[in-house]
Amino acid sequence: MGMVNIHEAKTHLSKLLEQVEAGEEVIIARAGKPVARLVMYQPLPRRQGGFLKDELWLAADWDSPEVNAAITRDFEDALGGEG
Repeated sequence: MGMVNIHEAKTHLSKLLEQVEAGEEVIIARAGKPVARLVMYQPLPRRQGGFLKDELWLAADWDSPEVNAAITRDFEDALGGEG
């Protein structure tokens, strides 16, 4: 892991990216204080539709006006009547 200042990072970005691609981690610092970390990009795995099938259950009235009103009252009560 190497640490470089901002000026050096701007001047040598291509070289730093090569280091990251080789598996290194680069810390970018301002006035000697670390402010950013340059690491290899790792894409997030794509979620497949239906991944919660048979795991999640919603009541038939989950979005009814009565349930929404009850939730609103609960939040207003938690905020001390501010709403």
